[in-house]
Amino acid sequence: MQKFFSNIATQTAVWMGHPYAFIGAVGACILWAVSGPLFNYSDTWQLVINTATTVLTFLAVFLIQNSQNRDGAAIQAKLDELLRAGDKARSQFIGIEHLTENQIEMIRRALEKQAKEEGPVRVKSEATKSKSATGKTSGGKSQSAEDTVDRLLDRF
Repeated sequence: MQKFFSNIATQTAVWMGHPYAFIGAVGACILWAVSGPLFNYSDTWQLVINTATTVLTFLAVFLIQNSQNRDGAAIQAKLDELLRAGDKARSQFIGIEHLTENQIEMIRRALEKQAKEEGPVRVKSEATKSKSATGKTSGGKSQSAEDTVDRLLDRF
């Protein structure tokens, strides 16, 4: 059933995104508007367009959401593979899409802090190189933003 629905959703999304679908929708609206005098602009005449657009919109939401869910999952799998394959990438990032919004926001802020500390070019200073096992640099500084990101990823 899922494969059948996925195929229908994919084909419908492709068709709905085609310029001819837009032209067809505009044509239907023009036809409806032109037919107004024929039906004396009756309530039934108005109900036809209202019902048609409501039903089509309602159905399209589910089809489009299905396509977006699959596209998002495929992109996530590709990103996970890049993280897994990269030498310097942290594999803890794999699966963070399952965290809460607040947890992801905490990681994002820590990454921004890390990027600001590193600047445009990542050059390790002597203080960073001589960091002890306690997480403090030789100058007594507390842990870097990178350590914070790693701790957050390990905690979640």
